Amino acid sequence: MAHYESLDALLSAQLPAEEHTSQWMPIEQSRITDFADATDDHQWIHVDEARASSGPYGTTIAHGYLTLALLPALLEGNVEVAGAALRINYGLDHVRFLTPVPSGARVRAVSRVVETAPASQGARVTLEVRVEIEGAERPALVAHQLLIVVGDEQ
Repeated sequence: MAHYESLDALLSAQLPAEEHTSQWMPIEQSRITDFADATDDHQWIHVDEARASSGPYGTTIAHGYLTLALLPALLEGNVEVAGAALRINYGLDHVRFLTPVPSGARVRAVSRVVETAPASQGARVTLEVRVEIEGAERPALVAHQLLIVVGDEQ
């Protein structure tokens, strides 16, 4: 975890910061099916286990957007700023889905702060993020996540 004593310390920190690695998170078929239901994306490669077993990956795979949607959970606690009231998701840049996540796999996020800038409410933070699949050579996803860290005086 990257810990900063204040917003000023965050804004003046030497970057890029050290990497933070999350815990592994299992991607069960039930999670994939629930995401398919939530998004109305029931493509067979995600939900039809019998058909997917003879498909290109030998099993169902998670939606790329499911992997992306897990970033808040995977990145929980990766940047802590003393005196900050909250973190607001500001957006994403450079999102790429590189490797499918098979059902039953485990993923984790590796992230680091690569840029900061003052913002009207506190600080804008850019995180370089990659989501790794246990045992896979290439990551599932790479992205830059943009956050606003809001000071407690706001």
